[in-house]
Amino acid sequence: MSQPTTSSQNGIEEELLFRPRFDASGLITCVATDAETGDVLMVAHMNEEALRRTVETGDAWYYSRSRKALWRKGESSGQVQRVVEMRTDCDQDAVWIKVEQRGAACHTGRRSCFYRAVTKGEGGEARVRFVDADRLFDPAEVYKKS
Repeated sequence: MSQPTTSSQNGIEEELLFRPRFDASGLITCVATDAETGDVLMVAHMNEEALRRTVETGDAWYYSRSRKALWRKGESSGQVQRVVEMRTDCDQDAVWIKVEQRGAACHTGRRSCFYRAVTKGEGGEARVRFVDADRLFDPAEVYKKS
């Protein structure tokens, strides 16, 4: 997986080579959705190694910006994502994976990381409210340090 050069970008929308365009930090945005329902489960980042491992293994791998570390989804929690299909956008600077999600996708124990709806509150300010926010596991139990 190599970065396209300026001269090779002209036809990137039509060519059949996978040449992901990582940002200045060496990352690409990844949207993960449920392969069966289409629900958005999470948005994360991949570096070149995470993307390569995802393609090679069929398991979702990500790069944690806060921990500066590679991680396989579910390695701590058991909430594994098995990739059914991967797509890239027109200029190959984002990927979309359709996954079979075992359990919860969110580290908070919820099925999706998108468990709050943004609404217009009194006075016009943006507010959030919980939707589909039931927890499938207790994060304090799953992620407790030994």
